[in-house]
Amino acid sequence: MRVLLQRVKQASVEIDGNVNGEIGQGLLLLVGFTENDGDKEIEYLARKVLNARIFSDADDKMNLNLQQVSGSILSISQFTLYAQIRKGNRPSFTRAQNPDIASKNYDKFNEKLRESGVQVETGIFGADMQVSLVNDGPVTIMYDTDEE
Repeated sequence: MRVLLQRVKQASVEIDGNVNGEIGQGLLLLVGFTENDGDKEIEYLARKVLNARIFSDADDKMNLNLQQVSGSILSISQFTLYAQIRKGNRPSFTRAQNPDIASKNYDKFNEKLRESGVQVETGIFGADMQVSLVNDGPVTIMYDTDEE
């Protein structure tokens, strides 16, 4: 499982010209699954995301987590995080998890985040989405359960 986390001042996702989700200060998460990802990976990355100390404290040091700054999450499904580009110029996505399973895992991941009390907005799994953001920092971190 991979999650590309970006600290944002604001972010939104549009589908067919309609805003499906938007947040102010918080985290934009691009979320992808590969074969055999499941509950263990979901639990681990939900905990890592929620506890990431990447927001500034009074001394302007990255020392606070999302809940300490009353931030929100915009979670976007992103199978292209598993693109293979070693051969040729056209990416292969064969390492991405079967969409039926990945869709359920995406829902489980978002529910696990919501259980913490954090507001979680989402896109729609498999939809053509336009994501807008104001990156804060920028702070961008890649989490990968294969590289724990």
